[in-house]
Amino acid sequence: MKIAYFDCFAGAGGDMIVAAMLDAGLDGEFLKSQLAGLGLSQLEIKISQTHRNHLRALKFEPQARQNEPGRNLATITELITASAISQNAKDRAVEVFKRLADAEARAHGKKPEEIHFHEVGALDSIADIVSACIGLDALGIERVHCSPLPVGGGIIECAHGLLPGPAPATLELLKDVPVMGGPVAAELVTPTAAAVLVTIVDEFGPLPAMKVEKTGYGAGSKEFQKVPNLLRLVIGSATDINLASADSICLLEANIDDATGEVIGFVTEKLLRNGALDVYTTPIYMKHSRPAVQISVICEVCDAEALGQMLLEEGISFGLRKQIAQRMKLVRDTITVKTEYGDIRVKSGLSDGKLVTAKPEYSDCSVAAENHKVTFKKVSEAAMKAFWAQKK
Repeated sequence: MKIAYFDCFAGAGGDMIVAAMLDAGLDGEFLKSQLAGLGLSQLEIKISQTHRNHLRALKFEPQARQNEPGRNLATITELITASAISQNAKDRAVEVFKRLADAEARAHGKKPEEIHFHEVGALDSIADIVSACIGLDALGIERVHCSPLPVGGGIIECAHGLLPGPAPATLELLKDVPVMGGPVAAELVTPTAAAVLVTIVDEFGPLPAMKVEKTGYGAGSKEFQKVPNLLRLVIGSATDINLASADSICLLEANIDDATGEVIGFVTEKLLRNGALDVYTTPIYMKHSRPAVQISVICEVCDAEALGQMLLEEGISFGLRKQIAQRMKLVRDTITVKTEYGDIRVKSGLSDGKLVTAKPEYSDCSVAAENHKVTFKKVSEAAMKAFWAQKK
């Protein structure tokens, strides 16, 4: 399986996404011929080499020969649908613009059909979005991963005047996506790029297990002193690790030296009730050799913000650490077996379709043991005997 990873260490723009694809192998002349199928006679495409902080990259610059008016969703959809590009590229491009319209509508309190695009309705942005969809198809990428997104900050200037960065529409688009501020006070993720990424990305997190085949660097229009304004695209093939058995999780950690066992127990149960995958504590020593506890919370990336806030609001720590980690796991399956003590669920773990391990569900065994006045071990053994008999 061919997979791609967008390493957005300095954010992302629509032009940067396309430029990275070009640098990773997308044929520039092919792309230009495909864009010609849009029938936009005023559109010119410039592809050139450049440098950002001494790193070589490609620059993708769609330009209009004259000022173009803003367009609404219906007009853009008609333009894309009537073009000669592939059906896959058409469908993705239309979906990107629908997401943009929905985000702009939520940000400005309007209906999507009432949105009149300005920046994203101009020819250059149409070219960015359509080109990204053409490139994904042409490069044969089957699955897309992306890093957490640094969205920048500060004040940005757009058709609506001065707005706080990131733009309201960008934040609307990036709901449930891992983001962070910085590394500079500027707009680092544009609405166009946000709409493209949330449409094409299958998973946000760290670099997945892969055999690297190509890399590409796409340059943004701005230059920063501290960080090269580039987007890196890594293309390769998935390794033998089953993608269904690997995902990304968030690990939250805090050191606690002034909370009672009762408080820590209460917080642990509260976190588990609210979606934490696991919560555990580790004895540690802090400054001045004080005995303390480190609390660790494993959760889905989308739940990290809420659970982290919950942990802080309990007042047991002044801060916490957060990191995205890649998790390998067995593919899980659960079946219910019939025993003399009633129905018992048995969990099993598979690797590449092969059964690796199995064990009965603790809660089912404990209830059955209590109800039948027998030991937990008897119920567990009966469940496993029934499980293996059913597997024959």
